[in-house]
Amino acid sequence: MKASPRTGGTAQDAAIPWESVPPGHEGCGQRCWRDVREGVRFRILFVCTGNVCRSPLAERLTRSALGPCQAVQVISAGTRAEPGREMTERARRVLVRLGGDPAGFGSRPLVPALVAAADLVLTATLGHRAESVAMHLSAVTRAFTIAEFGTLVRAVPPEEITRHRDPVRRARALVDQARALRGLVRIDRFDIADPYGRSRLAYRAAGRDIARSLAVPLRLLTHSPDS
Repeated sequence: MKASPRTGGTAQDAAIPWESVPPGHEGCGQRCWRDVREGVRFRILFVCTGNVCRSPLAERLTRSALGPCQAVQVISAGTRAEPGREMTERARRVLVRLGGDPAGFGSRPLVPALVAAADLVLTATLGHRAESVAMHLSAVTRAFTIAEFGTLVRAVPPEEITRHRDPVRRARALVDQARALRGLVRIDRFDIADPYGRSRLAYRAAGRDIARSLAVPLRLLTHSPDS
């Protein structure tokens, strides 16, 4: 179910007692605590082809950066994926080198319901973006390639994001700002090359490209306003 728009902070937010904070959300803002209790979430969907290399790398790197807070939920899927496959061995090794955890991963096929439920769709290539949007046309306003989103977000004034204390409002602000910059910021490269069946160097290059593209968005989502 889609979350309803949220307004600014209120006296009720300030009155939330510490003992009512949901477990795992101790480092989040008060609005996050309230939204978690009310079932409000922001959902990020990463998409590639087989869901065993690029999109799992992006999913698990994002989960690692966000930590235990489940207000922002992250999954991945593949346009040609078979269900339940592990990440490739080389993808797992690259993920571990970058600080992510491959444990428990299982691939899933991309279906229209996943696209419809996502608040942000990030794809490995323009082709994947087109296939995702074709499944749910209104997703066109919230679908980007991973590299495209990273470039657009680098042009966003950080204070437009970090002025919000909780990750859900920050994530929504990121999407709004990136959407507003489309056509105004030059994108030199949209796609992340598929390393499947290729060398270790190809996997490392894909991992580096994904990590670099996500670095600024993840930093803005997790930056402490008091630091």
